[in-house]
Amino acid sequence: MAKTSAKKSEKSVEDLSYEEALAELEGIVSALEDEQNPLEESMKLFERGQALAAHCSVLLEAAQLKVQKLVGESVIAFEEESE
Repeated sequence: MAKTSAKKSEKSVEDLSYEEALAELEGIVSALEDEQNPLEESMKLFERGQALAAHCSVLLEAAQLKVQKLVGESVIAFEEESE
């Protein structure tokens, strides 16, 4: 069983791209679900995961705002067409 560590990533959360943060977050979730870590290690992983999730949320909101500015108010939500 490979041990996952919060020290695995040298970069600070703020320096990660969305894709990097999401990949690391997925690894943390997997480690917390599948591995038996000491409580202290689990808490570090959980804290890092919370920070990564918040960072991903900020990046997604910024992307959404940018798209809205680019296309203006003409953004149309996807809806299923009724036949």
